[in-house]
Amino acid sequence: MKTLTYTLWLYLALLTGFWLLSDPTPLASLDGFFAWRGVLMQYSGVLGIGVMSMAMLLAMRPRLLEAPLGGLDKLYRLHKWLGISGLVISIAHWLLAKGPKWLVGLGWLERPARKPRPPLEPGSWQQLLAQQRGLAEAVGEWAFYAAAALMALALIKWFPYRRFVQTHRWISLAYLALVFHAIVLVKFEYWQTPVGGLLAGLIGLGCVAGVMSLLGRRAGGSKVSGRIAALEAHPELNALSIDLQLQPGWPGHQAGQFAFFTFHPDEGAHPFTLASAWQADEPRLSIVVKALGDYTATLATRLKVGNAVQVEGPYGRFTFAGDAHRQIWVGGGIGITPFLARLQALAAHHDGKAIDLFYATAEHDPAMIARLQRDADRARVNLHLLWEPRDGRLNTARLQALIPDWCHADVWFCGPASFGRMLREELQAQGLPAQRFHQEWFEMR
Repeated sequence: MKTLTYTLWLYLALLTGFWLLSDPTPLASLDGFFAWRGVLMQYSGVLGIGVMSMAMLLAMRPRLLEAPLGGLDKLYRLHKWLGISGLVISIAHWLLAKGPKWLVGLGWLERPARKPRPPLEPGSWQQLLAQQRGLAEAVGEWAFYAAAALMALALIKWFPYRRFVQTHRWISLAYLALVFHAIVLVKFEYWQTPVGGLLAGLIGLGCVAGVMSLLGRRAGGSKVSGRIAALEAHPELNALSIDLQLQPGWPGHQAGQFAFFTFHPDEGAHPFTLASAWQADEPRLSIVVKALGDYTATLATRLKVGNAVQVEGPYGRFTFAGDAHRQIWVGGGIGITPFLARLQALAAHHDGKAIDLFYATAEHDPAMIARLQRDADRARVNLHLLWEPRDGRLNTARLQALIPDWCHADVWFCGPASFGRMLREELQAQGLPAQRFHQEWFEMR
């Protein structure tokens, strides 16, 4: 998470630095509220369109940025933070635009006399943009209202995922309107400075991303079609195993990665961790879906063997890579799925590492547990099953007692976020290096 925090602040600092290099106005020379307002309007505008452009780019799932950020789950977390930052900056920009007018209307603030503007060369780009100021202000204001409402909906967890996918795409229209607003109202002199070049590049990429979003396109993983080959319900776990037969085109995946699955076009694509290792001679995938939401709760009755499905991926960096000779895996509930795939991979080609798998679950499915134990034995992995009603909860002290050399291990966690946060903080506080704790942030909104 620190990498994402540093990345966000570094990006804001980059935009700020380019703006400071490009604006010749000495801050010490500013006299009065309205002089400061003009400068801050330009600064907040540069920050706002820069942040929104990067958020649009990340929404396209660019593979080039996935590895540096630690996986698509982290990339989406940064996208979310950029969106929130863009909303806050846009609100500040809007208040700078509207607030003084309200204060002048109330008689609490006096507007200074406008200085005459220098004449512009007829037919020049500068004159053409100046003529669009009124339209750009109106378009920007209404686009801000629309974008703010859509971003607020995206942050409301109880808002249905299907509606979120449908409405979130409309942000692209608001963004394109804000691009027009920014191009017209940013200082014309900026376009011949470093910040102008940076904005031009960001806006260009953002516009491409916006159009792709409106068309339902992504720049990320491969898309292949397939059909459901088998379904198996797990009533005790309130889950459904789905086996898929794929058509040619899937590039293969590593254990621990995930993909986006579209079973119903009107619902859109949902991300699920791949629960099977890849075998090139058998183009099949398996996932295990827990009924956690309005849509996933209906899959057991809506899906049939033979139904068509579209798969996009693979994504993620939860791939069990590391130099440590020992690994500790912790799966909570449905978070066991990436470990199922890794067990299959190790059964075929063991990597020689000592591995302990802790599976903490509140539900008990004897058939699933027997299968898990069988796969663990084949992969030469030590399985520690903790059924909560019988064995109590897994905690840091219990893990450390069972694995004396835990501080020299790579820890891979997949499960409830609060459980993972507790485990990470306590292990790191007792000496585990931060880079040795790996956790998938499986939240796409």
